Amino acid sequence: MADLGEENKVSGVFGGVEFGSTESEKEGNVQTFQNAGTIRNEQLPVKRGFWSKFKAFWLQEIDWNKEIKVELTPYQQKVEDEINEFLHQEITWESVHNFLFQEIKFGRKNKETL
Repeated sequence: MADLGEENKVSGVFGGVEFGSTESEKEGNVQTFQNAGTIRNEQLPVKRGFWSKFKAFWLQEIDWNKEIKVELTPYQQKVEDEINEFLHQEITWESVHNFLFQEIKFGRKNKETL
């Protein structure tokens, strides 16, 4: 160990930290610590945070040749059919003219018009 005011450099350890040797280390019964302060125990449960989940999802490998199958409920299928019917309807100049020049009634109803 270095005395106060002396610098004792140790290679391979961040910050030049050196642990004093004990009797059991001298006998070879204890492993030397190269990564002091690092705890690695694969059996501990890990609570994954939002960003680690997001990164795992965002950076996942994607098979672009895989077929995507979408299943709809009967109501969703009905809505999708109605949207397709609306989008693929035939539009003619006559239907556009009839829409633009249709008769519009607004205001109060008079008793005479009933």
